[in-house]
Amino acid sequence: MKKENINLYLAAPRGFCAGVDRAVKIVEEAIKKYGPPIYVRHEIVHNKEVVNSLANLGAIFVEEVSEAPENSTIIFSAHGVPKQVYSEAKKRNMIYIDATCPLVSKVHNEAQKHYALGRHILLIGHKNHPEVIGTMGQIPKEAVTLIENESDAKRINVPDKDKIAYTTQTTLSVDDTQIILNILKERFPNIKGPTTNDICYATTNRQIAVKSMTKFCDNILVIGATNSSNSIRLVEVAKVNGVKNSFLISDEDDLNKFLKKYNCKKSPNIGLTAGASAPETLVQVLISKLKKDFEVNLIEHEVTKENIFFNLPKSLR
Repeated sequence: MKKENINLYLAAPRGFCAGVDRAVKIVEEAIKKYGPPIYVRHEIVHNKEVVNSLANLGAIFVEEVSEAPENSTIIFSAHGVPKQVYSEAKKRNMIYIDATCPLVSKVHNEAQKHYALGRHILLIGHKNHPEVIGTMGQIPKEAVTLIENESDAKRINVPDKDKIAYTTQTTLSVDDTQIILNILKERFPNIKGPTTNDICYATTNRQIAVKSMTKFCDNILVIGATNSSNSIRLVEVAKVNGVKNSFLISDEDDLNKFLKKYNCKKSPNIGLTAGASAPETLVQVLISKLKKDFEVNLIEHEVTKENIFFNLPKSLR
C-alpha cells in the first residue's frame, strides 16, 4: 500500500542546550573519576531517557542530600539548589559537585546582589519548580516574592516601591514574561532588572523557531518530559500562535495518541522540535516511527545557530 506524503519540518535549534549538555557530562565524568555510585540530588535534567542512561552508568538519584550516605559524592542538578543544600553536604563530609547551569547561577548572583543593596526581589517563575526553589533559597525568604502570573503582578504590594528588583526563571515563555514585566514596570517605575535577559538563550531560540513554524505547520510536536518547563512552554507558544494541534510527546503512547487523531491529507505539514533537556536520539526515534507510516519529506527549519559552550568544573577537567 502506498504511503501518504507528509512534510516534517525540523526546528533548529532544538534539543540539548549547553547547560544540559554540561550537566550530563558532569555526571559521566564524575562516575569516571570517583567510580560508582555517584549520587545526584534531583533529576540532573528533566528527561527520563537521560536519567535512566546515567543510572545505568552508576548514578543514583535522590531528592534530598540526607538520602545519600555521609562521605559520598553528590552532584547538584542543572536547576540549581538553595544555599542550605551546600551547607548540609558540607556537614555530611560529602564531595559535592555543582552542575547548576551557569545561566541559572547568573540569576542567583543577581538575587544576592539586589538583596545586598537592600532591594526586595520579585521573582517571576513557577511555584515549586526546582529552579525557582533554588533561586529563592539564595536569600532570606522575607526578601523575595514569587510572581507567577499577571494577576500576581497587579496585586503585589512591596515594602518600598523605590527599593525593588526583579529576576526571572530561565525557562519561561518570553512573551508571557514580557506582559508581566510591563505591568511591574508600569506599577513600579524604579524597579531594577538584569542587564541582560534572564530567560536563557536556548529557551528563547527554541520558542522563536516554534513561533516561525506556526506560519506553515498545522501540527507541532514537542519532544520533552511532562515536568520540563521549557518543553511545556514550547507547546504553549505553538498554541498561542494559532496551532491548536500542538502536543507534548513524552513517550510512545503520546505519539500513538497523536497518530490516531492525525489526518495527513487535511494537514500534511508537521513541525517537530525538542525541549532543551531532550536528547537528539529521541528526535531520530520519532522520525523513524513516522517513516513506518508515511513517506516523510524532511525539511530543516533553522532560525539561528547556537555555538554556546560551558566548561566543566575544574575538579573534572
